[in-house]
Amino acid sequence: MLKQFSLVFFVLFACYVGVNSRELKHITKELEVDAPAYEAWELYRNLGLINIIVPKLPNVQSTQVLKGDGGIGTVAKTTFVPAAKALEGDCLAFGCSVLIVEFDIKEKSQNSCIIKSIISYAVKKEFEAKDPKPTLPIEAATQASKEYLERETINDS
Repeated sequence: MLKQFSLVFFVLFACYVGVNSRELKHITKELEVDAPAYEAWELYRNLGLINIIVPKLPNVQSTQVLKGDGGIGTVAKTTFVPAAKALEGDCLAFGCSVLIVEFDIKEKSQNSCIIKSIISYAVKKEFEAKDPKPTLPIEAATQASKEYLERETINDS
């Protein structure tokens, strides 16, 4: 039986809020994980991902939950180390105004799942020629979760 869980993080970069959903660009990545889907869902849903990414990502100084418990409407603040480029191509410098990240966790088998990252973002019109493609931090966070989940699955065996 196929099970699927979805979690959406909304991250607003800058104060630009006049973004129409048709203006968003989308990048999709999938990562297979040798751990049950319910364990991956628990990690993402209970903010466990925030706790494991800080030590794994050298550009991240800290992450703090400002509001919520991991469900819809949760707001988290990520503080990057000084002089760190937060996004591939330095998205803010190239006019990236909105970044929306959605994680879909799909059961592949009883002991494996696929974590699908859907990144939707907007670039201000005057910067469209330098499209920054903000994927590196999301890929790094997903990879960190994969390593954690697979290590925990081995330890539980």
